[in-house]
Amino acid sequence: MNTDIITAEDLIVQSEGFLVSEMDGEKVMLNIESGKYYNLGRIGGRIWELAESPISVTGMVEQLVAEYEIEPDTCRQQVERFVNQLATEGLIRVTRAE
Repeated sequence: MNTDIITAEDLIVQSEGFLVSEMDGEKVMLNIESGKYYNLGRIGGRIWELAESPISVTGMVEQLVAEYEIEPDTCRQQVERFVNQLATEGLIRVTRAE
């Protein structure tokens, strides 16, 4: 698992082995192996959906700014923090930009 800081151009994609469900409009997931439970919330759930296929942080930010009322810089900072947490937990895989 690579837990270095994820850059804007690195590609991220969902890791496998999670059951994901929607509860009251929020994404919740269960790690099948560890039994650990995560509540991603609404925006975190949208980030999870975007990571279904490999996508860069920049691509995610562009998509989220188009969908929600948020400043691009604020969005980028929050997305970077969130995806770094996901990477630390092993919930996403990161491919370094060349």
